[in-house]
Amino acid sequence: MFTGIVTDLGRIRSVLPGPVTRLEITTAYETGDIAIGASVACNGCCLSVVEKGPDWLAFEAAQETLNVTTVKDWQAGTPVNLERPMKVGEELGGHIVAGHVDGIGTVVAAEEDRGSLRLTVEAPDNLAKYIASKGSVTIDGVSLTVNEVAGCRFGICLIPITRTATNLGAARVGQRVNLEIDLIARYVARLLGQDGN
Repeated sequence: MFTGIVTDLGRIRSVLPGPVTRLEITTAYETGDIAIGASVACNGCCLSVVEKGPDWLAFEAAQETLNVTTVKDWQAGTPVNLERPMKVGEELGGHIVAGHVDGIGTVVAAEEDRGSLRLTVEAPDNLAKYIASKGSVTIDGVSLTVNEVAGCRFGICLIPITRTATNLGAARVGQRVNLEIDLIARYVARLLGQDGN
């Protein structure tokens, strides 16, 4: 489990396609403290460490991950939001995030607003019903508050520290982003029989 508070902005070092795609990401983390098999949220995708070096971590992404996330868009140099799992007793600064991407959204507007950046994101139809004004949503692994909702589109505001600490500060119109809806919204809908299952 994660909180959606990005603790490092890594960068793709290499991508090696194959039966599983190997991803190497440079990081400022002290990699000696990270075990092989440990989970790290990479732009909101929970991936397992398969190898490491002094300033990099390697992960493998199966075809399913490539199908349902933006991982297939990554190439050398792509900035990636990183977060290590939360520990019991730590402060929950964002909201509860599973690291399981629900779908891919698209940035449809990006506007400067007195030092902040206002983004409008279009969510897939099947996810839009879970996104509520003043609720939580995870975009590329970042816990954010929804400002407003209009159909399948919703707005969020990035304050200056979020712009500099995450890759969303450079978001552009047309960019695809990983979305994870709020876990509470998902289970409430399930209990009410409104999730389509």
